[in-house]
Amino acid sequence: MRVSWPSDWPIQPIPPERWAAQRPTFADARATVIESALSRALDRPSGNWFVLAASRSIRADRPFGSMVAGRELVAWRDEDGEVRIGPGACPHLGAPLSDARLDCGALVCRWHGLKLSGKGGYGWRPLPAFDDGVLTWVRLDDIGGEPPLDRPVVPARPEAAASVEAVATLEGVCEPEDVVANRLDPWHGAWFHPYSFARLTVVEVPRDDDDRFVVEVTFRVAGRLGVPVRAEFTCPEPRTVVMRIIEGEGEGSVVETHATPRGPGPDGRPRTAVIEATVAGSSRPGFAVARKAAPVVRPLMKWTAARLWRDDLAYAERRYALRTKP
Repeated sequence: MRVSWPSDWPIQPIPPERWAAQRPTFADARATVIESALSRALDRPSGNWFVLAASRSIRADRPFGSMVAGRELVAWRDEDGEVRIGPGACPHLGAPLSDARLDCGALVCRWHGLKLSGKGGYGWRPLPAFDDGVLTWVRLDDIGGEPPLDRPVVPARPEAAASVEAVATLEGVCEPEDVVANRLDPWHGAWFHPYSFARLTVVEVPRDDDDRFVVEVTFRVAGRLGVPVRAEFTCPEPRTVVMRIIEGEGEGSVVETHATPRGPGPDGRPRTAVIEATVAGSSRPGFAVARKAAPVVRPLMKWTAARLWRDDLAYAERRYALRTKP
């Protein structure tokens, strides 16, 4: 079948290979390379912006509550559809505004009826918010401690009208840098995720003039069938890693991994949310069908991302445990 299979088809057969028979990658996955790339990523400016949630999660009919760096926040959409984000506690007696009602684009506290709009009031002030169409961001200047930017560093993506997006969110016991370090180790892909990746080769590592990883990899789609591509990994800001397909099917598609600190959990250890946005596009005519089926495709995309991150969070949590061990 491999001999007769058309070489220009996007899906190609994957030769059978025992997992343990793969070429070992431990010699290439040097800790110094990973840590140097991580250090440079952590030094990049974020403008104090943090990813809060998927844009679809912020609605005009009910508020959305979350935590960022120990700060309780509430988000909603006003009558014009604009995202509003503010402190999550009512300034009166501290009621959770995530339980508030929305009326004419404003929050109405369920405890005593205090109404709070996007203009603030009663000592309660909204925070800078940004909706990029896929994700919502909040700016926390007192926590970020950097010179603020007017907008977050949003990676380039396929055009919304010609793409399908999905956002998966998971949480682990670690810090954002542990999540970023996981993504800056592409060598573990075929070993740790054999159900998703095959024939993964790192062909470029970061250099002073080109700070990115480039890999050749086949994404498994079913059994021994996969889609071979060339992809790059870059860090546009300290809490984001972007995987972009630069050659092959879906060229230009991105997977953005955003690490948002939640704050300490009940055990006092830090919690970090992995908010991963997959934005897939294709120039093939048949992709229009996939876009029409987005309500069905989107849950499958989220499931795939969550499956990977259930494993990768174990990696990130292990890294955190080792580097903080007394």
